[in-house]
Amino acid sequence: MSKIKSYITETTDELVNKVSWPTWSELQSSAIVVMIASIIIALLVFVMDFTFNKGMEAVYHLFQ
Repeated sequence: MSKIKSYITETTDELVNKVSWPTWSELQSSAIVVMIASIIIALLVFVMDFTFNKGMEAVYHLFQ
C-alpha cells in the first residue's frame, strides 16, 4: 500500500512542480496549427481517393 501512496505522491509532485504546462495562448495557437494540418491532410486524402476512383472507373470502362 505504501508503494501506491508513494506513486501517487510522486506523480502529483511531478505534475505540479516539474511539468511545464503551456499558456492559454500557446495552447490555442497549437490547436489552430493542428486543425489546419488536419484539414490539409484530409483534403490530400480526398484528392488522392477521388483521383484513384476516377482512374479505376476509366480502367473498368475499357474492359466492358
